[in-house]
Amino acid sequence: MLAVHGELIVVEDLAGAFADLVVDAFRHREDEDFCLALSGGPAARQCYEHLAERGAELIDWWQVSVFWAEERCVPPDHPDSNQLLVRQALLERVGAANAVYPMRCTEGPGPYQLRLGEIGNLDLVHLALGPDGHAAGLFVGSTALAADPGQWVTLSEDPSGRFPHQRMTLTLAGLARARVVVVTVSGADAAEALRAIRGGADRPAGRIAADKVLWLVERDLAPPS
Repeated sequence: MLAVHGELIVVEDLAGAFADLVVDAFRHREDEDFCLALSGGPAARQCYEHLAERGAELIDWWQVSVFWAEERCVPPDHPDSNQLLVRQALLERVGAANAVYPMRCTEGPGPYQLRLGEIGNLDLVHLALGPDGHAAGLFVGSTALAADPGQWVTLSEDPSGRFPHQRMTLTLAGLARARVVVVTVSGADAAEALRAIRGGADRPAGRIAADKVLWLVERDLAPPS
């Protein structure tokens, strides 16, 4: 177990294990519809490509509604757009979904919060652990970390300037409404951030709480027991 919320799962194949978790969550969903919230980054692309392949026959995508856990405030066809990544890696490969709800910074957080209120709970949220210990758009020192408990979506920036673009993101309270949050840990820098969190360092990802939080880390990056 982690020193924070959740369970550490060491895997041989990160993207494959992620795809299996989503398939299993879909099979055991509580409602007819399955609400899935996704993120971005190079490792996320691999996860979603595997999900498209493994879920082609195991998931009825007409029962899946796709949300975003975070989005960069860039045009939807910008190379840094998480919407573009998810469409290329997943949606265009599976061909359809019940509904797709991209985050649009130009609309502000309000409409997205209302949308989340209509569905109740997200069934599964995917986040990637950043090298500084951030997740979603919840950066170290960001005002988004102090969002009101009733605020599930907000705009955020990295105070250090290390990560460009303003973002729209789920808050800690928004993530807490998820049935499952899966945090993937890819790369040596992210593995070091995980070790820091396990050691008690205050990093945004270490504050994530939900009904279930699962940390997926490849075996060669796994911290010592």
